[in-house]
Amino acid sequence: MLRRIALFLLIPAISAVPAVAGVIVYSPGNNASVGSPFKLSAFSNWCGSQSVVTTGYSLDSSTSTTVFKSQTIDTSVSASTGGHTLHVKAWGNAGGVCVTDVAINVTSVSSVIPANAASNSSLQTLGNWISTHDSGTPGSSSGWMNIVSSHSMSGAARQFATSYSNYGGQRYSVSFSDDAAAHNFALDLWVYLQSPSTGVQILELDLNQVLSNGQTILYGFQCNGWSSTWDFSTNTGSASSPNPHWVNTSAYCNPHSWGTNQWHHVQILYSRNDSGWVTYKSVALDGKVSNIGVTAFSAYSLGWGQTLTANVQVDPPSGSGGSHIFVDNMTVYHW
Repeated sequence: MLRRIALFLLIPAISAVPAVAGVIVYSPGNNASVGSPFKLSAFSNWCGSQSVVTTGYSLDSSTSTTVFKSQTIDTSVSASTGGHTLHVKAWGNAGGVCVTDVAINVTSVSSVIPANAASNSSLQTLGNWISTHDSGTPGSSSGWMNIVSSHSMSGAARQFATSYSNYGGQRYSVSFSDDAAAHNFALDLWVYLQSPSTGVQILELDLNQVLSNGQTILYGFQCNGWSSTWDFSTNTGSASSPNPHWVNTSAYCNPHSWGTNQWHHVQILYSRNDSGWVTYKSVALDGKVSNIGVTAFSAYSLGWGQTLTANVQVDPPSGSGGSHIFVDNMTVYHW
C-alpha cells in the first residue's frame, strides 16, 4: 500500500545441480540454527558407482526413516528445540548406502507465542480474498487466484497469478477476524515461488489491525529485491496526515535468492503499544532468524471498520510479464 522507489539490480543466474556421488544437502547447512518445522532440501544421483533409486532422512538415534522414491528430497521436518543430528541418506540400485550427517540447532520463533494466543489458520482457503492493483506503484497490474492441490503442502494452497507492466504491483487481501485489543502478532506462512521468479522483485507480507479508536495499524513487512533487505513500513507524519514510506533493515532478503519450485517458511513477529507505535521484532526464513528490533510509528486514520486483514503483495521489476506464487498453511496468532 506504500509508494515504491525503484532501483536497478542484476540478478545472477542459478547454476544447475551437479552430478556427483554421495548426498548433497542444500538446506539446512551444517551447524545451522533453524526453526521447526524446517526445510530439508537434498539431492543424490550416485551412491558410489550405483545409481540412486531412494533417498530419506532420520533424526538422531531414531530407527524411523522417512523414505522417498526419488533422487530429490524437498520436504519440511519437525523437531524439538535443541541440538540434533540429521541423517540424510541415499540407497543405490545394488544396495549401497550413502549418508550425510548435518548438525542443527532448533530454535523456534513459535516458542514465544503463548499457549492462550488466539489464532486464525488456513487463511489461504478463505473465500473472501480480493485482488487489486496497488495505486502506490506505477504502471498497471492484474491478478487472479484459485485453490490448488498441486504445489501444496496441506492439499489446499492458494495460487496468486499476476500480470504486470512498468513496476505495477498487485495486492491480494483477506479479512479474517476482529481483534482490536491484541498487542502482539505472529504471521506464519509457507511460500512457493514458481520458476522463473524474475517477475517477483518485492514480496510484501502485511497485516492490518483496526483499533477501537478507529485508527488502523499497518504492520508492513517485505522482502525487497532492489535493496536485498527485509524492510518495514513507517508513518513519519501523523495518523490524520500520514507520510508512509519503507525503511531498509540490515537483514538480508532477496526473492531471487529463494529457491524456486520449493516451499519456504516465513514467520514474522511484531507488537504495538497504545499510541500506534509498532515494534518489528524478528523474521525467520526457513528457520534462519533475523532479529529486527526496531520501533516505528504506524497508525493511520483511514475510516475502516474494525477488522484484521492480511495482505500478500507482489511487485515486479520493469517491463512487462507475469509471476505465479503459492501460499499455504497461512496462520496469524494474536494476543
